[in-house]
Amino acid sequence: MNDESLLELGRSVINLEAEAVAQLTQRMDNQFALVCRMMLDCAGRVIVVGMGKSGHIGSKIAATLASTGTPAFFVHPGEASHGDLGMITATDLVLAISNSGETPEILTILPIIKRMGIKLVAMTGNPESSLGQQADGYLNVGVNQEACPMNLAPTSSTTATLAMGDALAIVLLKSRGFTEHDFARSHPGGALGRRLLLYVTDIMHKDNAIPVVHEQDSLRDALLEMSSKGLGMTGVTDDQGHLCGIFTDGDLRRALNSTVDLYQSSIAEVMTRNPKTTHPDRLAAEVVQMMRTDRINGLYVVDENNVIIGALNMHDLLKAGVV
Repeated sequence: MNDESLLELGRSVINLEAEAVAQLTQRMDNQFALVCRMMLDCAGRVIVVGMGKSGHIGSKIAATLASTGTPAFFVHPGEASHGDLGMITATDLVLAISNSGETPEILTILPIIKRMGIKLVAMTGNPESSLGQQADGYLNVGVNQEACPMNLAPTSSTTATLAMGDALAIVLLKSRGFTEHDFARSHPGGALGRRLLLYVTDIMHKDNAIPVVHEQDSLRDALLEMSSKGLGMTGVTDDQGHLCGIFTDGDLRRALNSTVDLYQSSIAEVMTRNPKTTHPDRLAAEVVQMMRTDRINGLYVVDENNVIIGALNMHDLLKAGVV
């Protein structure tokens, strides 16, 4: 095959699978709503079962459901007949995936599922199959043809099944009022989790690590404090311990371009007064946006009395993975 033939065949596969997914909307009826309500009413977990390629798709569907607010996990039907049925309880719902609806390993465990009174949903390409007939609800994921030239390898059918699983997950997500904060709690190690679960208090420098001088201290004292703490800034406090100013690397550059005596001047003469501040219970992601908007690289964290309790800079946010 030449390059053009390879390209043409690849495009035809994608077109066939896209058509299979598009046809799902025509097959969706009240059964879809019934299945959604069954899952919403389920007091236990959604147990997804499937063999072969359907099993791989089922595993992904279970993972998507679990991460979007619907407790779910995958059980291999072959293993279920050898002990894993013990993982399924009477309060669960079983979502069985089989394109033919006649997968022996699934049909074998149906009597046990029925005896336990467990609701059964069939995701199949043949609603009239044995699986479809025994189901309490079914989702028709049938396709006109596989993308495989021999019409054998599961391709269009698995793509359609995956799309139907995504449709279920997102409808359930919306119905449950699942938010991005809920999503972050189930993905604490991901970028979204870091953005939505990290607060200023989690990453700020505290206690002796906070650079701070008194407003009557000299500029030289402030520079020594900045150098020892390594945040590129120092806070300046008044007699009551309130934050009254900040001195940064940028302020130092401006002082060098002026007539200020670096050895005799007090920090009060060169500091920036009334600096931007934040609070410890603020989301770190909000602070990033504020710092970008105000074009600042460092912030002091204060309490309700404007007393310094922490400090952070953009490097801390980068290190925490918030930026």
